[in-house]
Amino acid sequence: MTPNVKEIFAGEAPPAPAALAAKVRTLAPSMTRSMQRVAEAVAGDPAGCAALTVTGLAELTGTSEATVVRTARLLGYPGYRDLRLALAGLAAQQQSGRAPAVTADISVDDPIADVVAKLAYDEQQTLADTAAGLDTVQLGAAVTALAAARRIDIYGVGASGLVAQDLAQKLLRIGLIAHPHSDPHLAVTNAVQLRAKDVAIAITHSGSTGDVIEPLRVAFERGATTVAITGRPDGPVTQYADHILTTSTAHESELRPAAMSSRTSQLLVVDCLFVGVAQRTYETAAPALSASYEALAHRHSPRGRMR
Repeated sequence: MTPNVKEIFAGEAPPAPAALAAKVRTLAPSMTRSMQRVAEAVAGDPAGCAALTVTGLAELTGTSEATVVRTARLLGYPGYRDLRLALAGLAAQQQSGRAPAVTADISVDDPIADVVAKLAYDEQQTLADTAAGLDTVQLGAAVTALAAARRIDIYGVGASGLVAQDLAQKLLRIGLIAHPHSDPHLAVTNAVQLRAKDVAIAITHSGSTGDVIEPLRVAFERGATTVAITGRPDGPVTQYADHILTTSTAHESELRPAAMSSRTSQLLVVDCLFVGVAQRTYETAAPALSASYEALAHRHSPRGRMR
């Protein structure tokens, strides 16, 4: 049975003020429309909402007091009072170091300099949101499983498939046996071979990509440790995941599809996994990295290229 959002975040400490906006962006797709209005209001104007009572915020968003309280709890706060305190803290942080007034809505006639500035800002925001919302306990558990794995299968299609290849390449260079799979048939036939002490990783921003969910389900049922890297912590993929690593994305627009921003956050998570595993396996990882560098060194020299 797929865990709901409340179950996923149950027991967590309330998010720090700086993580509130990231939490809103991550959970908004799972909320009802009325709860989304509350979440968008508090993320968009923390100072103004911090000054409102629960009744005032309900009136502002055209919702009910009960909806405001439910939204606060879904965001990780025991009640509305705790959310107001976080909003006040976030407002103070913004006043001391306000973010630049730039938006990700790139127009078809924007000068290239503006495109660079907007994309750079959005990439930075996506990385910051992902870092703020990443569960380090889940990350640590995934690292532990990878470091001890007999074999690692990584599933991803489309843009997520490129991220799967990146992770597999990194793990191979430190001596681990890792295979990326973008072909759903091969993914399933390989997943059938997995056992305990093996690890399967599914990368899907939507959390509902069937070609990724199916091999993860097979791996889960075969006893492998399973990890989901997803932008939807309540998505179908999570019902077969022992560990869930949540990513964030920037605002989607016509010239900036979700695949672009999701790739940025996925690569951050992948790098965190890789560095964590390299730390845990340093005695074998360091020599393996040195050997791979030496094996390729001649290809990066003018003389090596002429051979």
